[in-house]
Amino acid sequence: MVAPAVLNVYTIATPSLGDRSYVVTDGTHAVVIDPQRDIDRVLAIINTHKLTVTHVCETHVHNDYVTGGYTLANQLGATYVLSAADEMFFTFHGVHDGDTFACGALTVTVLHTPGHTPTHLSYLVTLNDEQVVFTGGSLLYGSVGRTDLMSRAQAEELTRAQHASAKRLATLADATTIFPTHGFGSFCSSAAADDTMARTDPKFGVEISTIGEQKQQNIALTTRDTDTLVKLILGGLDAYPRYYVHMAPRNRIGPAPVNLTPPANVARDELARRMRDGEWVVDLRARRVYANDHVIGTVNVEIGNSFTTYLAWIIPWGVPVTLIGDTEDAVAEAQRQLVRVGIDRPVAKATGGVSQYGDGLPRGAYRVASFAEYSAAKATNTPITLLDVRRHDERKKASVPGSVHIPMHELDRRIDELPNDTPVWVHCASGFRASIAASLITRLGRDVVLIDDDDTRMPAQ
Repeated sequence: MVAPAVLNVYTIATPSLGDRSYVVTDGTHAVVIDPQRDIDRVLAIINTHKLTVTHVCETHVHNDYVTGGYTLANQLGATYVLSAADEMFFTFHGVHDGDTFACGALTVTVLHTPGHTPTHLSYLVTLNDEQVVFTGGSLLYGSVGRTDLMSRAQAEELTRAQHASAKRLATLADATTIFPTHGFGSFCSSAAADDTMARTDPKFGVEISTIGEQKQQNIALTTRDTDTLVKLILGGLDAYPRYYVHMAPRNRIGPAPVNLTPPANVARDELARRMRDGEWVVDLRARRVYANDHVIGTVNVEIGNSFTTYLAWIIPWGVPVTLIGDTEDAVAEAQRQLVRVGIDRPVAKATGGVSQYGDGLPRGAYRVASFAEYSAAKATNTPITLLDVRRHDERKKASVPGSVHIPMHELDRRIDELPNDTPVWVHCASGFRASIAASLITRLGRDVVLIDDDDTRMPAQ
């Protein structure tokens, strides 16, 4: 006896970008939504559950990562689905608002939900009486996708469209489960999407929300007046990563498959030459470890969930990258994260710790301190420059009087604004961005102190 078809969704989270990809299935056939470029994660689900993928669907031409959809569809012989209005430089299956297609027992309905982009789509998937909707950068948990990525000139028009799209999605049945692509720390979110408004669901195994819940919680659905929402969203937008400008053009031409084989090991003399030539040698080690002992001229970007965003944000685009880590696994993780944003191949790697790769190269160190230690130093009238590298929106909420403010993403072009006659104590919200800034400042031969502390403990205003 054949088991009845059951709708299920497998989630592939990418915390380093704040995004999710999805495999929705009836148990036999499947549709993949917004896959990241490292498609081996998708293929593992497909192979484990013995699924046949009929369609690979994009909610929009992505601005924050290089898609894996083009490669995945070609590899599996699946139909590659995008909006018919998208201008792409390859053959794809273009769909319009209201179109439907079948995937086994699933019925997929295309909904045009402009706002995040003009051609943005959502996909409503139905099996018997159950419905789920994949909303991409439209309706998120607590908010909506940002509307200024196309251009500032289009932002107001797209915000108005975003409000209309959110209200359209709100007409779906209250029990409809929402699966957004963005909103989990992504810079594609606007008005600080609140993931705490989601709840863990035992069936799907991840935090989810429904249309009915979002009617009560989502800023775009609880704000009835569009003019008010426009002011709220546009007024809350800050800078987004510079690398975004390279993503959509890459996606429009059909990205090539990735190569995740390890790069070659770099010799000491070659490492020194790369730094002299202006290439970036990125040390992935923990910030306190790096501060204690590092090769002068390297940049510290600690491997973790914020690694991709901030390295790709600050690095001159196209500059060769060498990765340095304690282990092969750390380098492999950094390499995987970087291909997602189009930094395809590190030119070299070094592992085993600074005591091995740094032998014979100039070494440096700098102090790590807390906000309490900063206050104590200030109390002695010691000349100090306190550098705040948080974003503008963070700075507006609270700051230390007398501090210099240069957001992390502006430091490369504004570093000359720092006084030359005092030590630079640098802070952010947690120490991560400050550690990158400290490594950039110390490259210039400056005396730097990393404040590795939580900004909730900043000195009283």
